[in-house]
Amino acid sequence: MASNLNPKYAYTVVYVTDVAKSVAFYAKAFGYHVRRLDDSRRWGELESGQTTIAFTPAKQHETEDLTGKVQIPHSDHQRNSVEVCFDYSDVDAAYKRAVENGAVGVSEPEDKEWGQKVGYVRDIDGIVVRMGSHVR
Repeated sequence: MASNLNPKYAYTVVYVTDVAKSVAFYAKAFGYHVRRLDDSRRWGELESGQTTIAFTPAKQHETEDLTGKVQIPHSDHQRNSVEVCFDYSDVDAAYKRAVENGAVGVSEPEDKEWGQKVGYVRDIDGIVVRMGSHVR
């Protein structure tokens, strides 16, 4: 059976404690522009190219009964099952900017054997953010 489906990856939704704070943090620390923060402060979006980075509260009754509760790490030795990754031409400068604006440094940028420079930080909710160059 032939299919006319032509899916496009549209959103990555990040579950956070405070949507407004997280949107402002990502704009300042990682250099994104805010596309939208709704009046309820329960949904925010960043301009990020073809795929939107969206933020919504980790605790919300609308979806918990349908899909379950969001699992939040309780220590630096745990992490979410998804990692947010951003591509930069100058990873060192991007890492420095993120840390200067409130990100917690996990691993400073270093050259990897597969031809990429990669560093890691945690955002204000403890979510791991990979900051890397494009793989050569």
